[in-house]
Amino acid sequence: MTSASSVIEQYRQLLEVSSQMLGLAREQEWESLVQCEAGYVVSLQRVRSLDDVQPLVDSERDQKFGLLEQILTQDAETRRLLESRREELSHLIGSSRRQQALGQAYQAGRGSIASRLRAVSTDERT
Repeated sequence: MTSASSVIEQYRQLLEVSSQMLGLAREQEWESLVQCEAGYVVSLQRVRSLDDVQPLVDSERDQKFGLLEQILTQDAETRRLLESRREELSHLIGSSRRQQALGQAYQAGRGSIASRLRAVSTDERT
């Protein structure tokens, strides 16, 4: 295998990992997606280091750009799905905080009512 074909092979592997990540995002397998992302970063670093030192001929450059286009398209879709998940989690956290605040307000009001009732009971006894 020539060094240029090695670069192209690395881009193909990067595309494969990108495809896996997109599939996991579509299936909402968030923990697996995070684990897969670590492999993606390693593959990306490997491609960058090879790409910087290996000159490509026109046909190889065309293959590279085709693979890059697919990777970027998948990356954009994965990011869109992650953004949607982030918004969902943000909504859930906000809802949880509102429920917690309501519960605290209820408990505070309940204590206040109990102390008022005790005060009324004491006043009626006298």
